Amino acid sequence: QVQLVESGGGLVQAGGSLRLSCAASGRTLSSYDMGWFRQAPGKEREFVFAISRSGSTTYYADSVKGRFTISRDNAKNTVYLQMNSLKPEDTAVYYCAAARSTGWGIPRSTDYEYWGQGTQVTVSS
Repeated sequence: QVQLVESGGGLVQAGGSLRLSCAASGRTLSSYDMGWFRQAPGKEREFVFAISRSGSTTYYADSVKGRFTISRDNAKNTVYLQMNSLKPEDTAVYYCAAARSTGWGIPRSTDYEYWGQGTQVTVSS
């Protein structure tokens, strides 16, 4: 069992930056592929970014290309999502997720076994 806790969300103006963290407990994070998803009010949960267990492979949504980056520190059991040049349309609850394996290609939310409780990101115009 893996417990995930997100932090780092908040209110920021358009063009600003935030760094989300996802801290894991219960199992070592190096055994899991990790992902970030987000869900805006009235919308379905959507994929944002993913990183393989080793950190050698990443996938991202076109909407965040060039603005967001993902990283992981397996020694600290933590995954990060650096968000720059934020836009109002980035406003959502952001969730991190863990999977024993997501295979190749952009993962689906159903590929992940464990989820955090989410952290709110609000970008004002």
